Amino acid sequence: MVIRTYEDNDEKGWLRCRVLSFLDTAYFDDVRREKENYAHPSVELVAEEGNQIIGIMDIECEQKPNTICSNENIISGMIWHIAVHPDFQRKGVATALLDKAIKYLRDMGIRRIEAWTRDDRWVNSWYESNHFIKKDAYFHVYIEGKEVEGTLKSEVLQLTPVSACAHYTGNNEEILNRFNRVHECSMYELILNHEQRNNH
Repeated sequence: MVIRTYEDNDEKGWLRCRVLSFLDTAYFDDVRREKENYAHPSVELVAEEGNQIIGIMDIECEQKPNTICSNENIISGMIWHIAVHPDFQRKGVATALLDKAIKYLRDMGIRRIEAWTRDDRWVNSWYESNHFIKKDAYFHVYIEGKEVEGTLKSEVLQLTPVSACAHYTGNNEEILNRFNRVHECSMYELILNHEQRNNH
């Protein structure tokens, strides 16, 4: 396995790796047709084996605190994408990508990494095993079919909502029981202090 910087001609393999890795997760329907470009400096890595992209990691980096990430005091990087092809999962690919990314981030002066993920237990466990700490959470709520009635209303004449994805940031989780598909979305952070840097 080789970990290297993403190149433009990697896009098709990047997209395939991402969509296949998401199929068995809570993000199964988050499909992209092209890889985005970032407005800020970024670390964009791929893991490659046998001319196949088997893992991806994109981290967009702040130049001032709280411009991409949620911390007001520490210059941070946001993990927008991390994925490992299902045929290569649980073989250390994601951790190897993270280790390589941290080296780049340290050189860029980034002191903190932020990531948001849904409630797949094995994904959350990966963050925790790599010393990320859960700091915040809210809910992604999918509203479909009969759930729309009494929940969504259009102010545009003859435009009828049929489905939606909404964010719930309140404290009354019982309100969400009426919806079939609800995911907790958790924010994890990793502070790149001296001790943690030496562990990578």
